[in-house]
Amino acid sequence: MKIKSILFLATASILGLASCQDKGTTKSGEFSSLPEGTKFIDTKNIDTTVNPADDFYAYANGAWMKTNSIPASETRWGSFNLLEEFNKKALKGLLEEAAAKTGAAKGSPEQMVGDLYASGMDSAAIEKLGIGAIQPELDKINGITDPASLLNEITREVTLDMNPLFGFYVGPDDKEVTKNICNLYQGGLGLPDRDYYLKPDPRESGIRAKYVIHIANMLKLSGESEADATKHAAIIMDMETAMAKVSMDRVTMRDPYKTYNKLSLSALTTKTPGMDWKMLFGKMMVNNQDTVIVAQPDFFTALSTMVKTVPIDNWKIYLKWHAISNMAGAMSNAFDQEHFDFYGKTMRGQKEQKPRWKRVMGTVDGAVGEQLGKMYSDKYFTAEAKARMSELVNNLQIAFEARIKTLDWMNDSTKAKAIEKLHAFTKKIGYPDKWKDYTGLEIVRDSYTKNLMASSVFEYKFMISKLGKPVDKTIWGMTPPTVNAYYNPAFNEIVFPAGILQYPFFDLHVDDAAIYGGIGAVIGHEMTHGFDDQGCQYAADGNLKNWWSTEDKARFDAKTKMVKEQYDAFTILDDKHVNGALTLGENIADLGGVTIGYDAFKMTKQGKDTTKIDGFTPDQRFFLSWAQVWRQNIRDEEAATRLVTDPHSPGQHRCNGPLTNFAPFYAAFNVKETNKMYKPEATRAKVW
Repeated sequence: MKIKSILFLATASILGLASCQDKGTTKSGEFSSLPEGTKFIDTKNIDTTVNPADDFYAYANGAWMKTNSIPASETRWGSFNLLEEFNKKALKGLLEEAAAKTGAAKGSPEQMVGDLYASGMDSAAIEKLGIGAIQPELDKINGITDPASLLNEITREVTLDMNPLFGFYVGPDDKEVTKNICNLYQGGLGLPDRDYYLKPDPRESGIRAKYVIHIANMLKLSGESEADATKHAAIIMDMETAMAKVSMDRVTMRDPYKTYNKLSLSALTTKTPGMDWKMLFGKMMVNNQDTVIVAQPDFFTALSTMVKTVPIDNWKIYLKWHAISNMAGAMSNAFDQEHFDFYGKTMRGQKEQKPRWKRVMGTVDGAVGEQLGKMYSDKYFTAEAKARMSELVNNLQIAFEARIKTLDWMNDSTKAKAIEKLHAFTKKIGYPDKWKDYTGLEIVRDSYTKNLMASSVFEYKFMISKLGKPVDKTIWGMTPPTVNAYYNPAFNEIVFPAGILQYPFFDLHVDDAAIYGGIGAVIGHEMTHGFDDQGCQYAADGNLKNWWSTEDKARFDAKTKMVKEQYDAFTILDDKHVNGALTLGENIADLGGVTIGYDAFKMTKQGKDTTKIDGFTPDQRFFLSWAQVWRQNIRDEEAATRLVTDPHSPGQHRCNGPLTNFAPFYAAFNVKETNKMYKPEATRAKVW
């Protein structure tokens, strides 16, 4: 996943059971160079009725998939979720302990975390307030009388991080990454993507109809009559559809040059008649700025027309709806449940709400995540684990450099620049070296809504305080307990929060085959993001600028085209195709992850060995580790939604896709031309 653009990760086996259980092979726990109690590949997950050379994902994970149903509160269930469950239970203990302390010093992690959690868990107080929890916001919306007061309200909501029509953030200028700059991007939609408003397919048409009903239901809960709520829901849908029609699609947004439109405020004002951006920025507490990067200028031009032509009463209806929808989780149960019924059940197939403590935990992580993260890291991430992870990152970097040096499609000059970029990576592991200062944020125990508003205002002010200052590269884009990882092109950094550095991705007592197939491939994945179709457009210093020769870039594009076409052909849910263009960066990174992870593994003592454990060679265990990290069951509704919105391919294709291109996998599991995993050499995608 990418930050501003946050990046994410990857995972993924043949020989029949008989040949995997040869006499004289080592059993688990008998590999003398490893400590007692070492965890290995879980053979109970394997479905021996599947030929690994036909479907490695089903072979490695089939037995697990048959015996692990999706919990009612989840939309998918797999290794990521299992690790998240471990982390959530650990965090729950920390939260409850902090909430039980009523005398913690004001502003301390225990006070802020504990009081925020306690306020969110006080469902009786929240229920009592009902719509009154956000009545002050609704009153301000109701006070709009003309386009000028409409823009005043929109900018006020921006400072509360509500962003009703467009997004605003402060971050590095992609072409001058040492400087922070204001950025604007499209927004305004209640459905996950523009396609949900525009595609004629039965699923999207059905969701549109249910969305209108959902809007009306929420408006009725706010006190509107059925007739008014029905009429207003149609108005809202028409307005959002108009915005969807002028929104940039997700594939186009993957091109960093198409979303880099640097304009003076006066030039943007000319493009958006009726919207004076110098004045608007002033109301957004942004002063002394004369330029802005606009990701989708056409959207803002169309928006300015809507501001002038859409009746004011319609805008009030629209803003009321979004205020209610955005705050539904912090309001009484009727709002919360109706919100879940649409976004959870209808959109994603979720059967029941997550327990309240998990939802409030997410709020705490979003509001004071580094306070909570420090408490988590102190208890669950050791210095020994950080040192081992640093060693792995360095080993993967060495392996990647060796691979770059031997590429037959890149000239020496471009190779030198690629290696320069590789060695310029900033490596962040576990938790920040400098923790965020929350001075000025007041968290109270008796008002959940007040805490959410205070947190939003604090974060907004923290963000705009970056203007006029050098870019602070110590800032993290994820909190320490997060089960994820990312590459950030502007910082040219790879980041691995403590939350993902747990079993099955990482464990101090896992053998090298398992650890390099798991977290090693994750490391390789994030490194490769610096050289995928997007990351490759950023230089070693983080700036968006070309460092390729014309010939090498053409060869690179031809190779990535093969990756796109391979994934375009993959389907799920019988006939729904993967979008190879949308998922291209992640697919390149998955291919790089398993490739570089394997190269680094072969540099280890065990990687050069042939000793079997549980009947599997080191290479076989590497690929089984890769596969078993990706195991999951997923609801059809969630899978269909992700096909439209997620830049990652479905799990089975993330597992199998890269392996069909990788010769060591063919050798490890004796893949032949007659097998379904086989691809002729000339058609195998090879990038890094």
